Amino acid sequence: MADSKIEQYLIEMKLTYRQVDENLWLLEDEDQYIEGVIVMKADPLVIIRAEIMNVPKKNILELYTKLLELNASDIIHGAYALENSSKKIILIDTLQYDSMTFGDFRASLESFSLALAEHYPILSKFRETLSSSEAGA
Repeated sequence: MADSKIEQYLIEMKLTYRQVDENLWLLEDEDQYIEGVIVMKADPLVIIRAEIMNVPKKNILELYTKLLELNASDIIHGAYALENSSKKIILIDTLQYDSMTFGDFRASLESFSLALAEHYPILSKFRETLSSSEAGA
């Protein structure tokens, strides 16, 4: 039997995951487009997050504009954000643990799945590729 409702919900959704720590799960479900998504219980919240990409050195304004447009039009639960300490673009959502229902949790993860699948082609054009000299360093 699962120790928390988060784990119960993950099992009920038939997602592939592993528990990394007492209150931390890493979703590794490639089939449902939620690979690399972290679910963390940090009372009183449940934080769902995924690293999307490093902040590029070029076309930053265009990228930020696109992220804001996607936040406004395509993301039902959560939002793209800038994690300033690591210079990464992340997708993040928070839920209240005590009042969180299975429907709330599922809706948030489904929103992530949709965003990760549909936005990859849009956002991947902003990713910087390593030059051969950087790759070997």
